[in-house]
Formats: sequence, structure tokens, C-alpha cells
Amino acid sequence: MRPENIFVDLPEKAEQEQFLPLVAAPGVRVERIVSFGQASPPGFWYDQDESEWVMVLAGAAGLRFSDREEVLTLAPGDYLEIAAHRRHRVEWTDASLPTVWLAVHFRADGA
Repeated sequence: MRPENIFVDLPEKAEQEQFLPLVAAPGVRVERIVSFGQASPPGFWYDQDESEWVMVLAGAAGLRFSDREEVLTLAPGDYLEIAAHRRHRVEWTDASLPTVWLAVHFRADGA
């Protein structure tokens, strides 16, 4: 066993977000997401069956929720939990440097 580093092998600037699975077990999945200025497509809302805990480790992002007017700005170290089926979208991510996210997807009911 040896430690890994979430910032090693960051992909180069890309047209699409990059997803790297880190851990998966029944009821939970952890992944690194790297964004390069991407945003959700116009009119698109995530409506996930799982809850999601996200943290921005580098860069910045703006999240919008369908039940709130304002866009939440996330900077390095900021995190939040998004309940299952809470509609949300990524309004923007930093275009000048990679935005590195840590995302934990889980079933609140333990299933």
C-alpha cells in the first residue's frame, strides 16, 4: 500500500470535465472531478438519485439550485451536501486554471 495524491496526473486543459473514480463500495462512490471552465448545458439540471457531498480543492465554481435565486460561489476548501433529487447545475468553473473537486456520492437510506 502506498499513498496517492489527488493532484498528481491532473489532465491537461480539456473540452470536457474529467472524472476519476477513487473509491467505490456498496452505497458510496468517491471521485475526483477536474473542470476547465465547463458549465452545465443551458436548461440542464442534475436530479440525482443519490445524495452528493462536494468540495472544491482548487480553482472555483458557481452552483445554482432550482429553489434558490443566487449562485453559490465555491472556493478552495468550500464544501456542501446536495440532497438526492435537489435540482442543481454548475453555472461556471474557473477558466484560467483547473477546478479540482472531490465528490462523494452516497445513498442516505444506506441502500
